[in-house]
Amino acid sequence: MNSATPSTRPNDTSTDHVTITPSILYFGTPVVLLSTENEDGSVNLAPMSSAWALGQVIVLGMGVESQTAHNLRSRHDLVVNLPAPAQWPAVERLAPLTGRTPIPQPKRATFRFEPDKFTAAGLRPEPSELVRPPRVAECPLQLESRAAQVRTDATGAFLIVEAHVLKVHADPRIVIPGSQHIDPGAWSPLIYNFRHYYGLGPELGHSFRSQTRRSF
Repeated sequence: MNSATPSTRPNDTSTDHVTITPSILYFGTPVVLLSTENEDGSVNLAPMSSAWALGQVIVLGMGVESQTAHNLRSRHDLVVNLPAPAQWPAVERLAPLTGRTPIPQPKRATFRFEPDKFTAAGLRPEPSELVRPPRVAECPLQLESRAAQVRTDATGAFLIVEAHVLKVHADPRIVIPGSQHIDPGAWSPLIYNFRHYYGLGPELGHSFRSQTRRSF
């Protein structure tokens, strides 16, 4: 007779749960770098991990006092740049920087003002085709977009932006040749998992709706 408890049996996922109160709920979401235009025509570049796609719409969430939020309230062009896992150091170089001056009070203890974030991150801008902010040249996926709706969330602490994707630029190495499809075996997003950076693990399977199915 196997006397192992349910939580210790191999391949058994049943367990007794505990109730916790996490300080954040970044439970594994892609990192994006948002490029937006400042009032003086210069560029702001900011990392964020509150982004998800709904068809050709990208929904973004950010603090209301950020420079990105300030920009998108009045200038709706933006680029959603998706870095690869190996580019996490550049993302982290941007993390303690803000393009807002004076620095908002809640950020003053941990952030510093930086007007040239591309240089600070060691990244290179390249011109967009349909929007004013530049793309991040090193990012394998770049989504030129325009905000269609900008509003605060129910708490008033965050800005929620619904942006329509106008044009997608992809590194040819992650595109299935002769198709319009990203190769999921060649592309891995940078994942922000409870404030730690990860890439994807090995493929486990595919959805029945997948147009890029592979044999295992």
